[in-house]
Amino acid sequence: MSRKATITQKEIVNAAFKITRKEGFEQITSRKLAAAAGCSTQPIFRIYENMDALKKDVYDKAAAYYEDYYNECDKSHEVPFVDLGLAYIGFAQKYPHLFRLLFISEQGAEGKTMYDLVNGSSENVVKEINKASAKGVANAQQLFMQMWIFIHGAGCMAVTGDYDLDTQASISMLESAYKAFSL
Repeated sequence: MSRKATITQKEIVNAAFKITRKEGFEQITSRKLAAAAGCSTQPIFRIYENMDALKKDVYDKAAAYYEDYYNECDKSHEVPFVDLGLAYIGFAQKYPHLFRLLFISEQGAEGKTMYDLVNGSSENVVKEINKASAKGVANAQQLFMQMWIFIHGAGCMAVTGDYDLDTQASISMLESAYKAFSL
């Protein structure tokens, strides 16, 4: 008799990530996850003591997914923070459940802030702050905070369906906010 294939932690995380992306992490049950991973619930409980441990791994995968998404976005706008805002709002529109997990839920990765996620390993925020400084903005970090509150609000509105601006309107809005905040 052949030995049954063993499910890996990576396969469980991938299945949980797919459910999270489609329905939200809160919709994951051990049975639903087992069905998605193609196994019984036993391997899930062998690998994960509880759902919080699984959520941390799914969170980490979602954070990497956001960083990849951001890195693939067009970054051709001269006005600082426009590219950052477009990517953030676009992610919220395209992946609302992942956005909720990363940027709205209280249960993020230990020690990782929203700033860490948005800044990423490429220092996306730092680049935008430097871009604003190079354009003569005296306090570019304060300007970032003002822009960030604006951008995050737009992202949250996108998740709830209250943000229906197209890309061109979003660019115009972000540029106007930048000009208003940099006065």
